[in-house]
Amino acid sequence: MFQRLVLAAAFAAVVPVSVVHAQRPTFSGPAISGYLCCNMRSYGNTVSDVNYDEAAQPLAIGTPVQVTGYEFRWFDANVGGKAQRFKNDYSRDVPMTEFARRYVVTEDPKIKLAGFEPAVREAIVAGRLLPGMTRDQVAMALGWPIASENPRLEAPVWRYWLSAFTEYQVLFDAQGKVRKVSGDSNAVERVWNAP
Repeated sequence: MFQRLVLAAAFAAVVPVSVVHAQRPTFSGPAISGYLCCNMRSYGNTVSDVNYDEAAQPLAIGTPVQVTGYEFRWFDANVGGKAQRFKNDYSRDVPMTEFARRYVVTEDPKIKLAGFEPAVREAIVAGRLLPGMTRDQVAMALGWPIASENPRLEAPVWRYWLSAFTEYQVLFDAQGKVRKVSGDSNAVERVWNAP
């Protein structure tokens, strides 16, 4: 056992870092061009499916996107002229090309957005929710809920996080419309436009 550890350490010392990085699992996938499905948040050059709100720069719904490559749990993209890496942190049951198509849509969502009543349009752009919004409108405003905690999109509750310790839930009625938002009071205040 000790000899294996010594050999592993010796090998690591002589193998250039570029070779180690070249061995990361990559795969080819479709070159997707389109638009950002929903409001997302960037942490420098990284976007996560959990879409935490803290200390992040907003990426607006409808921003032009070009997927440039795939790697294990990531896809690389040009988002509005800036390189971003989208990480599949919590939706690992979703295959990577499907994951990319979840966030990069072919039809500009701003066209659909323009057809909504003004209050709904304004709420989506601001990343907020109103009673009566549809699941698609919620996804446009907040991003898709992570698959590990929301395996069925038709479920009556979608779970989201404002930060690692700040959870809130979007509750839908039998018709699939937002009934209310519950959970951490700071998160609810941040996303809910209650009447």
